[in-house]
Amino acid sequence: MATETMMHASVIKAAAFAAMLAWAATDAAAAIYHVAPPPTGNDSNPGSEAAPWATLQHAAGRVQAGDTIRVRSGNYVGAQFTTPGTAAQPIVLEAAPGATPAITADNPRTPDGINLEGAAYMTVRGFTVNGRTRAGIRAVTCSQVTISDNRLDQNGRWGILTGFCDDLVIERNVTSRSAIEHGIYVSNSGDRPVIRHNTTWGNRANGIHMNGDAEMGGDGVISNAVVEGNTIYGNGQGGGGSGINMDGVRDSLIRNNLVYASHASGISLYRIDGGAPSSGNRVLNNTVLVASDGRWALNIQDGSSGNIVRNNIFWNAHASRGSIDISADSLPGFDSDYNVVMDRLTTNGGDSVLTLAQWRAQTGQDTHSRVATPAQLFVAPAQDDYHLAPASPALDTGEIRTDVPVDLEGTSRPQGAGTDVGAYERRAALGDPIFDDGFEVA
Repeated sequence: MATETMMHASVIKAAAFAAMLAWAATDAAAAIYHVAPPPTGNDSNPGSEAAPWATLQHAAGRVQAGDTIRVRSGNYVGAQFTTPGTAAQPIVLEAAPGATPAITADNPRTPDGINLEGAAYMTVRGFTVNGRTRAGIRAVTCSQVTISDNRLDQNGRWGILTGFCDDLVIERNVTSRSAIEHGIYVSNSGDRPVIRHNTTWGNRANGIHMNGDAEMGGDGVISNAVVEGNTIYGNGQGGGGSGINMDGVRDSLIRNNLVYASHASGISLYRIDGGAPSSGNRVLNNTVLVASDGRWALNIQDGSSGNIVRNNIFWNAHASRGSIDISADSLPGFDSDYNVVMDRLTTNGGDSVLTLAQWRAQTGQDTHSRVATPAQLFVAPAQDDYHLAPASPALDTGEIRTDVPVDLEGTSRPQGAGTDVGAYERRAALGDPIFDDGFEVA
């Protein structure tokens, strides 16, 4: 028995020693590297804080799982990263504390600023990327990538482009004035993307575009996306697109977004390139206002059935278009109610326009919805302040839902007897706290 006990103790000690060695190896492998412009930075340096590297591509060629690269203020040529991290040892490429690094030339491999190819468990955070030939930041065939807190302006085609990326997070970026296409483009059947708290404005086509794109392989469907808390305005002046555009997107959650001055559609669910219609989605507590040269505030087409539309504000400044355009083949399973709309809705692309009363009689939808104008609804719509006015008809008239626990700013819902309609919940009294981290990914 004593011998057996001693052997058992030896096994425990050996296991503990092995675990310690593994921890030490992991700790040793993780490093923090630094990059700074010349003359401080030099690629012959060791990349330490005292002796940083000079180029991002040099850093990209040496980074290993678990490493962090901190980049100081200055102008840089972009870089391509191909080394994956792991769940236990992610890779971080970030601005140094207080720094504002800018990517002012395309990376050596592709016509983009920062390019991730086959990346996994990697974060890109805190860069300004303007005027790149194609995308400011591109990430393809990747997983568990986070793109956050970047500013991407006047890039040739997209601010951010991703393709075949599962479990992607795009948050707190500003994507603006993309010359040819979109602010944010999530493509090619990557599942479970989260797109939240971004500002995307002035892009020629879509603010946010999601496209499963069956021609490129995979199932052609983006599933279980969450698009929440984004501010999207002034997009679509090239004549196409939407504030939020969904082609082949299913079982996803679109909540608490503010879309205004949209020169195309507000929110669109359809199928052109996708492997299936955009069905089974929840469109909840969004505020959508279309410009006088735009299309419809909510556009559902191509057999995109089974969508739930609740607690939204849909307004249109166009002379004849209105709040909701849904095709007849998208009506099965459609569930729309507790919205604030204008008295123009259609089931045939606007060939015949229905009042809310006619819409109810024809479709059976929106029995608790109501008609109101921006002047009645908002604090100062002429100044693009779409918080609800003290006597707004959207106050307390929504459906209380567990899948929208807070508003765009993190204020808990409801504050009154019922949930407010639209992206903003009017707080019960001044001084109530706002919970910035209140959003939960469903």
